Amino acid sequence: MSLIELESYWYALRVTYNREMIVKRYCDANQIICFVPMGYKISERNGVKVRKLEPVVHNLIFINASRQLINELKLKFPIRYMMDRGTGKPIVVPEKEMRHFMAVATNYDQGIVYLDSDEMKLKVGTKVRITGGPFEGVEGTLVRIRNNKRVVVEIKGVMIVATHYIHPSLLENM
Repeated sequence: MSLIELESYWYALRVTYNREMIVKRYCDANQIICFVPMGYKISERNGVKVRKLEPVVHNLIFINASRQLINELKLKFPIRYMMDRGTGKPIVVPEKEMRHFMAVATNYDQGIVYLDSDEMKLKVGTKVRITGGPFEGVEGTLVRIRNNKRVVVEIKGVMIVATHYIHPSLLENM
């Protein structure tokens, strides 16, 4: 068995039929590290507004595990690797990139915006590091979205997450 089969990496996976939370519950119960981007959605039930935390991108889960373990999960759940279009290999997300992505994506009340990676082809922008506030330490690219300067963190070929407005005094060039 090769080293890549046994070492743990972050993999981007598709889960069919909106079953990402079923897979997440299984992973959590079995101490398998995973992440599902979540956000609050307001809906109305019987005339009462209800605020509920739910996946913002259905059918997507990130799992930190070996290929061998993920292949075992594939036998239990309808999941498949997201593939890199250039290499034809499963997308492996670097640890640092995943930490930064999760730092932004877990601030549910910060007005973050999720974009499909095909939705926004980044032009050459300024690489920045956020020096204060809830996103302190996050590195990304400064862009303008909906008339606000935001920092985007990209998982190449999968998704981009954007912070809310970041004051220029909290940004430093990299």
